[in-house]
Amino acid sequence: MEFPYPLLVCDIGGTNVRMAAVEDAAAQPEFLPRLKTADFPGFHECVEHVLGQRCAERPRSILACGARPVAHRRLHLTNASCTIDGPQTAYRLGLSQGILFNDFEAQALALPAHRPEWLHAIGPDLPREPGPQIILGPGTGLGVAALVRNGDKFLPLASEAAHMELGPATPEDQTVWPLLERFHGRITAETVISGPGIARLHRARLAAAGEADAAGHQTEIVGRALADPHGREADTIRHFWRLTGRFAGDMALVFLARCGVTLSGGILPRIRDLLDPTAFRAAFEDKAPMTHLLVGIPTSLVTAPDAVLAGMAAIAAHPERYQIDYRERAWR
Repeated sequence: MEFPYPLLVCDIGGTNVRMAAVEDAAAQPEFLPRLKTADFPGFHECVEHVLGQRCAERPRSILACGARPVAHRRLHLTNASCTIDGPQTAYRLGLSQGILFNDFEAQALALPAHRPEWLHAIGPDLPREPGPQIILGPGTGLGVAALVRNGDKFLPLASEAAHMELGPATPEDQTVWPLLERFHGRITAETVISGPGIARLHRARLAAAGEADAAGHQTEIVGRALADPHGREADTIRHFWRLTGRFAGDMALVFLARCGVTLSGGILPRIRDLLDPTAFRAAFEDKAPMTHLLVGIPTSLVTAPDAVLAGMAAIAAHPERYQIDYRERAWR
């Protein structure tokens, strides 16, 4: 399998589109200005806009990812009105090759390309044992994927774990849960552990305290939390971190992720100042009778905003390192 250069690597989220141009296998990605997903009727139009702005050589290949399972080389975003049709995109843009990933499948594939300086340890800096590793994180939605090593190749395991039911586990949760807004009639992990989930959680916490609903948008809540670490919004963000730690521990058990759990997504680096590593690890490890297993699993946070783009560029440079069914998934 080959991805002819130059190429584009693209991360299409429910809110933002991130792209980078890569001139050749030895080149570092050139990160391009971010765009708003809603500003374009489709992926093809978004790419054409970028090419028109840059006036650069047209790409011969595209590696892209988006938030939803990929089926028949197509993906319709979960949290935006956008469908990415790989073969049609290749035809309309005159590409030689392309491939499409679920967003957190791509995040998992990017794990081997992570540099130490991109990671911030949460809790003790534990050694990574052989075995699966997980990456998860909240954005417009919540993504979860795993990566396992099969001989000398890496195999990604995409998931829709974000849509699993999430129930209350602490007295604090039990006070809030009856007041949480349901999404599609359910309370799932994504209902709470996501950007919109921050707003839902804060409204429920205000209601539990008997206060009027003045929660606002999640960006406003985060802004007020960072401005006043002792305020109600900051308490909500700390609760959000504990829920993230609890869910991360659940996923570590599902995959027996002895090689570690990595957190990603646009929200978490912004609220890192309100992360209490001790409280996070306590929620992560509180899984009796399996606590002994979780205390040895490292947890870390990706601080590089575009690590997934660098990861997809690494796939293009060395496609033989990844156990991907290129024949079934390539656009050409």
